[in-house]
Amino acid sequence: MNSPARISSDAPPEVPLRIGRRRVVSLIGPAFVAAVAYIDPGNFATNVEGGTRFGFLLLWVVLAANVVAMLLQYLSAKLGIATGRNLAELCRDHYPRPVVRLLWLQAEIVVIMTDLAELIGGAIALNLLFDLPLLQGGLLIAAASFVILAVRTARQRRFEALITAMLAVIACAFLYQTLTADVPLGGVASGFVPRFDGSESVLLAAGIVGATVMPHAIYLHSALTQERFAPGQGLRRSTLLRAQRVDVVLAMGVAGLINMAMLVVAATTLRGTGAEPTIEGAHAQFAASSGALTALLFAIALLASGLASSSVGVYTGQVVMQGFLRRRIPLYVRRCLAVVPALAVLAMGVDPTRALVLSQVTLSFGIPFALVPLVLLTRKPEIMGDWMNRRLTTALATGASLVIIALNVVLLTLAF
Repeated sequence: MNSPARISSDAPPEVPLRIGRRRVVSLIGPAFVAAVAYIDPGNFATNVEGGTRFGFLLLWVVLAANVVAMLLQYLSAKLGIATGRNLAELCRDHYPRPVVRLLWLQAEIVVIMTDLAELIGGAIALNLLFDLPLLQGGLLIAAASFVILAVRTARQRRFEALITAMLAVIACAFLYQTLTADVPLGGVASGFVPRFDGSESVLLAAGIVGATVMPHAIYLHSALTQERFAPGQGLRRSTLLRAQRVDVVLAMGVAGLINMAMLVVAATTLRGTGAEPTIEGAHAQFAASSGALTALLFAIALLASGLASSSVGVYTGQVVMQGFLRRRIPLYVRRCLAVVPALAVLAMGVDPTRALVLSQVTLSFGIPFALVPLVLLTRKPEIMGDWMNRRLTTALATGASLVIIALNVVLLTLAF
C-alpha cells in the first residue's frame, strides 16, 4: 500500500506570508476546469425543461445543488493537495478489491453517461447553428475535442485557460439573455421556496442534481490539484487552503449563476408560450420572441459547453481507470471508445433532449459512490494529517450525502 504524501502545516521559513497572499491569484485554475462539468449540455436540457414546464419552481434545487457542489469540490481539491493522490487512487489503497472494482465500474458508467450528454449537446448546437445532421455533428465534436486534449497534454495551465475562456463565453451569453428578458423578480423569489409539483418535478429535480453535483468532477478535481500542487511547492498550508477556497467559490459561483440564469430565462421566455421543453424548442422560441441574436448566443453557449465538457470528461475517464485499476490507455484511444454510445444514440434517432435529461438522472445515482468515499477519507487524520475535515465540515457533507441518497430512493419509488 502506498503511503500518502502529506504536506506539513508548518510554513517554510523561506516563504513569507506576504508572498503567499500575492500568489493566491496565481494558484486559481483547477476549479474552473471542474466547473465546466456543472454547465454541460445536460444542465442546458434540465434547466430548459425545468423552466419551460414548471417556471421558477425548481430554482431552489439549482441553488441547493450548487452549494453542495462547492463543498464537495473544496473537499476534493483539499484531498489532492494534502495526500498527493486523487480520490480513485485513495479508494484503491484503502478499500477491499471487490469494493474498488464496484466503484470503478460505476465510475466508468458515470463517465460514459457524461460523455453521451456532452457529445449530444454539441451535436445539437451544430445542428442549430449550421443545420448539420446530429450524427455528423457528434463526429465533429469528438474530433474537435482531440485538439483541446492536445492542449491539455502540452501544458496544464494552457488547458485551464482554454476551458476558462469557454466558460466565459457561456457566462456572457446568458448574462445577455438575462438582461434582455423581462424577468419578474417576484417569480424569481418564489422559486427559492422549497417545494415540488408532482412526480415529474421530482424526476426533473433529480436530473438537475445529477447535472449539477457531477460525480465525475469529484474524481477530477482531486487529480487536478494533485498534479498542480503536490507536494505543495513549498507553500504555506494556509495559502493553499485560501487559494482553493477562492478558486472553488469563484468557479462554482459562476457555474451556479449560469445555471440559475438558464432556468430563469427559460421560465421567463418559454413558459406558457407552447414551446417544446427541449433545447431545440427553446432555440426556436428565443428566435421568435427575443430575436435572432438571443437564439444565436444560446446555440454558441451550447457549443462551447459541449466542446469544453467533452474534453474534460475524457480526461476524467483516464483518471478513473488509472486510479482504480493502475491501468492507462492513451487519451485518444479513450476518446474514440467513449464516443460510441453517444453516436449510437444519435444514429438511432432518440429524442436528444430526453436522452440528455435521462443521462443526468443516471448521474444522480452515481453521486453517492463518489461522495461517500470522499467524506470518509477526508475525515481521517491518518490520511489527511493536519488537513483532515473539521467536525462541522464532515457533518455538512454527511447531511448532503443523506439528502441526495434520499432523493434517489424517492426517484426509484416513483419510477417503479
